[in-house]
Amino acid sequence: MNKAFVKETETEDELPEEAESLPRGMKNYITPAGFARLEAEFKQLNNVERPKIVEIVSWAAGNGDRSENGDYIYGKKRLREIDRRLRFLMKRMEIAEVVDQRLQKKRDQVFFGATVTYEDGEGRERTVRIVGVDEARSEKGEVSWVSPIARALHKAYEGDAVKLRTPNGIEEIEVVEIAYLDDAE
Repeated sequence: MNKAFVKETETEDELPEEAESLPRGMKNYITPAGFARLEAEFKQLNNVERPKIVEIVSWAAGNGDRSENGDYIYGKKRLREIDRRLRFLMKRMEIAEVVDQRLQKKRDQVFFGATVTYEDGEGRERTVRIVGVDEARSEKGEVSWVSPIARALHKAYEGDAVKLRTPNGIEEIEVVEIAYLDDAE
């Protein structure tokens, strides 16, 4: 079959890079555990997943007609996804500034790496840990240091009432407790 009729993606360079989640001009602060997670993901993709997919693609390419070869088509697509993620991780690790919260001297004030318990206007207590943009995981209560809650809490002391901008307007929250815990996974 003529290559003009084959729907094979040759526009790998046109694939969009992953969204830039770090505001321009800001440093990419990250905790030691967060940096270790980025490194582990990079090594896993580069040393395990990518070689496995390359092997599958080369095997599938040897089977002849690539236009209807699912292993080949999916493998090439997955290879592009892995390469794009590897480039993203490499860029993020290059600009990362590891900040060890265990070295924080002012432990009575909220800074990067702090675990903060606060009370909202309705009396509900919530706990968040302020971490880097690339390591924030809301399901674990980790929020990015550039998030509205982290910005509102920044430099606050226990007992301080701070104003938090929300989609519903400005809400006042009170800092209940500040802790700098050992780096948790």
